[in-house]
Amino acid sequence: MKKMDKVVKALTNLQPDANWSITGEDITTEEEFNNIEWVVGTEADSRSIMSKVNPYPSITWSTFSAEKNRLQAEYDGLAYARARKLAYPVTLEFIEAYTEKEIGGDSTKWDAYVIKYNRVRSDNSKP
Repeated sequence: MKKMDKVVKALTNLQPDANWSITGEDITTEEEFNNIEWVVGTEADSRSIMSKVNPYPSITWSTFSAEKNRLQAEYDGLAYARARKLAYPVTLEFIEAYTEKEIGGDSTKWDAYVIKYNRVRSDNSKP
């Protein structure tokens, strides 16, 4: 997961209606967290009013950091699924093998497809 994607998702999960501005690629320290600029209102000409004072009690350094860690653990836990997706035989191979087996009565390609499919599953097993 990209660093900034994780930051945005963590903030959104903690307070879906919050608006903010962040400088940098990640927030890894409390000091960086305290540099978030929060949208606290709107000017008459529709410009945002920004503040370094966090108006959202649900978003603290502690809750943000815990949510970021939870998201990373969730992402890491699905590494096997991302690896499988890249390694599975292409869909066209499945279609051709299945068609030849069902219509043509020749299961040679189907048998080879099943072997490849099962190898991907065993090489990238669930944790």
